[in-house]
Amino acid sequence: MKDLDDLKQGVFQGQKRAIARGLTWIEQGRQEGKLLAQQLFAHGGRAHVIGVTGSPGVGKSTLVNALTLHLRHEGYKVGILAVDPSSPFTGGAILGDRIRMQDSVMDPGVFMRSLASRGHLGGLSRATFGALTLLDAAGFDKILIETVGAGQSEVEIMQMAHTTMVVLAPGMGDDIQAIKAGILEIGQIFVVNKADRDGADHTVRSIRSMLGLTSEHPEWMPPIIKTVAEDGRGMEEVNQALFRHHQYLTEHGLLDRFRWTQTEHVIEQAVSDLGERLVRKARLENSWAKRVVAVGEGSADPDRVAEEIWRHTIQED
Repeated sequence: MKDLDDLKQGVFQGQKRAIARGLTWIEQGRQEGKLLAQQLFAHGGRAHVIGVTGSPGVGKSTLVNALTLHLRHEGYKVGILAVDPSSPFTGGAILGDRIRMQDSVMDPGVFMRSLASRGHLGGLSRATFGALTLLDAAGFDKILIETVGAGQSEVEIMQMAHTTMVVLAPGMGDDIQAIKAGILEIGQIFVVNKADRDGADHTVRSIRSMLGLTSEHPEWMPPIIKTVAEDGRGMEEVNQALFRHHQYLTEHGLLDRFRWTQTEHVIEQAVSDLGERLVRKARLENSWAKRVVAVGEGSADPDRVAEEIWRHTIQED
């Protein structure tokens, strides 16, 4: 496919038009997008992928903007994937992150794309991995992924990012919420944003008191950094923490293990998506209503019905 080959070369050269078009193919789920991501995967693995997660209102987008400006000052090329919640009815999304990131997205060394979650759980979008693969192959040094910010479901970012930053803010009950959600287990760096507010020190103490119980790798103790992203305070400390964590992953041989885990997760996600498509197809069959009635009356069980649907679909294909 000449279009695909031309687009791939454009991505390798860092052409923004090619990157944008490739991301559109991937997000729309087109066959060309799948082939593109497949062919680009072997050329990735060089970027430092950084996840930014936390509850709504803690200032994730403002933090991403401030951190991007700092990274650009350091000479890094930065890609940003901002996942926005979408309507469960229309599939549309507000995609408001562009508004809060105007300072950074105008920079020629920055590429920012908003992705609609389209009902996908885990705080990300189905297109996230393909988009991440494309930006990696395009030569971005740092790729920031900002999750939806839905709270307790924000765990999929662990499978996509080398370093996950959990952002909290004082006065929002985030210290207790974080413990409830198990979000402490996914963070390698903790950022207490809006630290000029009352209660910032209390939030820091709450996080610190819990970290010793949850650290997966005792040799890496997640730092807790206070920031005021609105005016850029704390960005140098965040940058240094990111550098130290990436160095830690490299020295302990964890980057290769991460690549394996990431690939496993993508395969599992593809199988899950296949199952969802199977269900949508089965609902259009005339036999669907009969199966629902049979299970409802107790003359059939859901597992047996699922197996029948699976066999029927395979035979048709």
